[in-house]
Amino acid sequence: MKKLFVGVLWVALSLSVQGKEVNMTSPDGKYQFTLSDSGGQLHYSLTWNGKQTVKPSLLGINANVEWRDGVEIGTVDSSRKDTIWHPVYGERSEIKDCYNAWKILVNRQNGRDKLILDIRAYDEGIAFRYHFPGGQYLKITDEYTEYTMPEGTKAYFTPKAQTPYSYLPLESWPGESDRPLLLTLAGGGYVCLAEAQVVDYVRTKFNVSSTKKNTIISAMYGPVEDIAPYSTPWRVIMVGERPVDLINNNDLVLNLNPACKLADTSWIKPGKVFRSGDLKQDRVKAAIDFAAERGIQYVHMDAGWYGPEMKMSSDATTVSSDKDLDIPALCKYAESKGIGLMVYVNQRALVQQLDILLPLYKKWGLKGIKFGFVQIGNQRWSTWLHDAVRKCGEYNLMVDIHDEYRPTGFSRTYPNLMTQEGIRGNEEMPDATHNTTLPFTRYLAGAGDYTLCYFNNRVKNTKAHQLAMAAVYYSPLQFMFWYDRPEFYQGEEELEFWKAIPSVWDDSRALDGEIGEYIVQARRSGNDWFVGAMTNTEARTITLTTDFLELGKKYMLHLYEDDDKLNTRTKVRSTHKKIKAGDKLVLKLKASGGAALNFIPLK
Repeated sequence: MKKLFVGVLWVALSLSVQGKEVNMTSPDGKYQFTLSDSGGQLHYSLTWNGKQTVKPSLLGINANVEWRDGVEIGTVDSSRKDTIWHPVYGERSEIKDCYNAWKILVNRQNGRDKLILDIRAYDEGIAFRYHFPGGQYLKITDEYTEYTMPEGTKAYFTPKAQTPYSYLPLESWPGESDRPLLLTLAGGGYVCLAEAQVVDYVRTKFNVSSTKKNTIISAMYGPVEDIAPYSTPWRVIMVGERPVDLINNNDLVLNLNPACKLADTSWIKPGKVFRSGDLKQDRVKAAIDFAAERGIQYVHMDAGWYGPEMKMSSDATTVSSDKDLDIPALCKYAESKGIGLMVYVNQRALVQQLDILLPLYKKWGLKGIKFGFVQIGNQRWSTWLHDAVRKCGEYNLMVDIHDEYRPTGFSRTYPNLMTQEGIRGNEEMPDATHNTTLPFTRYLAGAGDYTLCYFNNRVKNTKAHQLAMAAVYYSPLQFMFWYDRPEFYQGEEELEFWKAIPSVWDDSRALDGEIGEYIVQARRSGNDWFVGAMTNTEARTITLTTDFLELGKKYMLHLYEDDDKLNTRTKVRSTHKKIKAGDKLVLKLKASGGAALNFIPLK
């Protein structure tokens, strides 16, 4: 992986803080984070663009002893970092990592244990975590981190990773909300609460306090045990004037994770994936042929190929006796067509057989594994899961994690973790309002395997809405034609958009949108631009200004829109015309509809 470092500056200062208050700012000065120890407790507040965004809120943690009462600010070390790095793949080929940092020693009355608050201020947001530098045994049983919000703040609440969203005030929630958590401020502005680098910790959700008004509290999924030195995950606060500002600043989660630890990443190849649910040799070959013809890079063999996935007795080293499958032969056939083969394996088999499966799958010629029905939440399973991804990297196997797992940036450190579910996607067939909420909520955390459908008759949205998802939703392994079969395709012209579109990008820009209403997302690969526009269950007209294109250039635009007047099966109109950068395009989106656009520069 190439790395480019520019303007690196580290400044270490050790000083005694007077007045028991530390004021910290982001490089651009917009974020102002203040920490104080009045009353023997640590409180912070956050101002963004001159507006108080988080009111004084409690910090603290219980790790053998309580770091909540009787604490005070000690010495402060400050530093600054300004670099640029190049990911193996991503939504952008170049990522800025620039922040001001503070390590604040927290003293506890009558105590010898040490606690350090790590705080980073980026132009994109604020992050902080608790660090234990000593060698003591730790048992963390509670985290007292709070977020006291201004009056009138509301939240997009969802209890689990694959449930719908409800727009609720900060009172009497029906349980805990999953993260990231999107908030709207009464006076304007948007706040995202998230976490980064959750590797050997518990999942932390959000709830509302029963005793403090407008206050969100941390909800740990059980205790954490380890030996110091040890750091908790990063707690992240992002603020934006418009909701799309949060989307455009989502590199922050990756920046809060360590750099890539794989010495060789040349074998990691993002791409599009076709699912084969027909587990017979000839049908998998037909899926491979279809993938090769439609510009899809991988075929995935879904659950059941090695037996009932939920049974501990099922052996994932052998093909089930009722399946006519020769996987090594299929891998060779796929390779002859330029296609990679992947398989699904339930966690029950992974837990029992992982160290046997990985060298075997590499020998067969498989390119990746989809982990199914993973257990998450507590420390044991969080640690197991990330260790399993590391082991897959040792055998050149890419990973897609399904079910409740949500990303926190681990794919920067181990980029063989390509994508993950943790999303209410086309397995549940959500409506367009949900689909236009996801870019502002779930996708702020990272890639999401939504499993795009096209021909399936259970889809609640239009064909152009489905087409646009490939540009709106980011997933380095982008599953397409989910639940579909090769024979469903009948030469539909609009599906050239899916054939042409890649799954990773050189640049990405959310152009416009409102939560649960509509989204317009532009992405560039090389010199070509792809744009997806999606609306909710209401029709709307969107004016798209093409000033994201290279000034002075002319482009051939391939535009795909819904048109009920067409006497065709899919009712999608294809338009091809020349435009120049800066032209305005009027998109008339049907209810639950969308539009897909591909801009190719003309010589």
